[in-house]
Formats: sequence, structure tokens, C-alpha cells
Amino acid sequence: MKYNQFVAMWAITRASFRSITRNPSAVIFSFVFPFIFILVFGFIGNNGAKQTFKIVIDKGSDTSNVVYKTLTQMEGFKIVSYTDEDSMQAALNKGRFAGIVKIEKSTADAKQPFLLLFKTATSCNNQWPQVKSMLDDMLNKISDKMYPNRNKYISLITDVAKVREFKNIDFILPGQLGFSLLSAGVFGVAFMFYNLRNTMVLKRFFATPIHRSYIILGEGLSRVIFQLITAVVIILVGYFAFGFTLINGVETFLNMMVLSFFGLVVFMGFGFVVSGVATSDSTIPPFANLITLPQFLLGGTFFEVDNLPKTLQTISQALPLTNINYAMRKIAFEGQSLLDVKFEIGILMIWGIIIYALAVKLFRWE
Repeated sequence: MKYNQFVAMWAITRASFRSITRNPSAVIFSFVFPFIFILVFGFIGNNGAKQTFKIVIDKGSDTSNVVYKTLTQMEGFKIVSYTDEDSMQAALNKGRFAGIVKIEKSTADAKQPFLLLFKTATSCNNQWPQVKSMLDDMLNKISDKMYPNRNKYISLITDVAKVREFKNIDFILPGQLGFSLLSAGVFGVAFMFYNLRNTMVLKRFFATPIHRSYIILGEGLSRVIFQLITAVVIILVGYFAFGFTLINGVETFLNMMVLSFFGLVVFMGFGFVVSGVATSDSTIPPFANLITLPQFLLGGTFFEVDNLPKTLQTISQALPLTNINYAMRKIAFEGQSLLDVKFEIGILMIWGIIIYALAVKLFRWE
């Protein structure tokens, strides 16, 4: 009877999967840590965090006044613009910026010299309350300085359009899902293949007819299956327990799973590299942390990338975790398809080509 490589590979996959589920560290990194972060950041929200908010100044605004000058120079605001009204409104409905500010000059006999109109939407619920507070504070300071007797003042009118609501969980969960994928891909694969090599298991595999490529596929497939199960649990618990937005339901869920697969495969490449360069099990964590920690901090996992200094933003936008986090949020909340996030997937593929080319050179069987 001819030896079946696929049957042997599947046997390795099943055995490796059982080994992963019995490993406390794998369960903690994949399940426990992401849920702890989801709970912590979900409850504390954005309290105490210094943020920079994107706003649009309406083209019809009066710009020859102290309000406009103060607003454009005010720390905490970033002025953005759009080429047309339709794209601007679409971006507002998706929560891409906090709102639209329009400065109107009142008539000469009016009680107030200026009127500030702030147009926003419920999709910006994580931004507009803070922006409104900042605008109120700015107007009060200008009024106190210009009109100390308070006969005249500057008022703020807020218009909040009702579209789908953006909740803290809509930002937090994709970041924690990316965190789980990166941790499992790097730490899980690095420790797994180092231990297989160190305990001579790989050497024993060589005594069987199974090809080396099927050994890697079998071990890698077990990691993929386990981590995709983790992704399913994280998304479903987020949806049913915390109200995470899956804008197109099952279609959005499936797109997120496909993206999780892409991301995990790329992150596993980093794990292969670490297992190849590690000389002992104690050297794995430093090498792995060198890869994961910068991405955790700069990849938009815990806070918006826009809050980083410009130099760090440039670095962040090139990281694989940043792109998978961006893509996850666009798919989940904005309803974009995999084709719509082809730029982010392209960045992941470039990383995949580079890292697996490096992994082939560094990977050791013994």
C-alpha cells in the first residue's frame, strides 16, 4: 500500500492541535489576554487619553475672524479636507473624522458676533462629545477675552445625524483580534518548532516516509485551526456580549475570518524566523518581543495611530499589524469588502514574501 502523505500530515495536525489546547500559555495568549484588554479598555473608554481629532471646516465659513484663527491653531484638532461633498458625507457616516465646523458671522445688530455650527453623526460617538466640549471651552475663552461684560457671546449649535453608532468595542475588538493573531503566530510557532527540534521529534519524523514540507504543513495547520477558532470566539462574544458591529452580518464575519487567515499566515512567518535564530528556549522571548512589542504599541491596537508623532505614524503605517487592524475595522464597521481593503492586504502579502524568504534561509531542522 502506497504511503499517503496527506493522511500523515493530518495525523500530525490532530496531534499538534491537541498539544496546543493542553498548553496553558497558548490558551492565555489566544483567549484570556485579548478578553482582558477588551474588558479593561471597553470600560475605561478614552478617559484621560490625550487625543487629536480630525475636523472639517465648511467651505462656506467666515475665515476672517478670531474664532477661525484660534481653531486652526488649537492643539488637539487636525483640519482635514475632502474633494467633494459626497465623499465628505460618506466619510462622516463612517466615523472617519469627528465632524464639520461652520463659522458664520452674525448681522451687526445681533446679540452675538459669531455662530459656530458643528455637524456630526452618531458614527462619531467616540469623538464628537469630546470635540464639542473642546469647542465650548474655546468659545468661552474667546468670549471672556473679547466681551468681558458678557453683553455679547459666541454660541455653539450641534447637529448630530443619526447613523449607525460607533461604540468603543468597534475599535477595541479588531485590535485585540490582531493582538491574538500576532502573539499566536510569533510566540506559538517559535516555541513549537524549537521544542520539536530540541526534543528530537523532528528527527523521529525523518525516520518515517513523510516529506519535510508535510511536517511543516501539518504543524502549521494545527496552529491555523486553533487560532481561527479563537478568532470565531472573540468575534461572536464581542457581537453578542458587547454589541460589536458586524455591519453586513454573516458576510462581514466571513470576510473577517479570511483576513484573519491572511494575517495569521504572515505572522507565523515571523515565528519561523524566530525559531531559526533562537539558540535556546530562553532566547525566544527576547527575539519574539522585538517583533511583537513595537507592533502592539504602534499598530493601532490600543489607540488611534493619528495620536502618534508624524515620524512614528509613517513607521506604523508600514507595519503588518497596523494594516490588519485597519482592514478589520473597515470591514466590520464600514461594511467594506476584501477588495476594498486590497491595499492593506497587499502590504500583508509584501511582508509575507519578505519574511518567508528570510524564514527559508534561517529555518533549521536540527
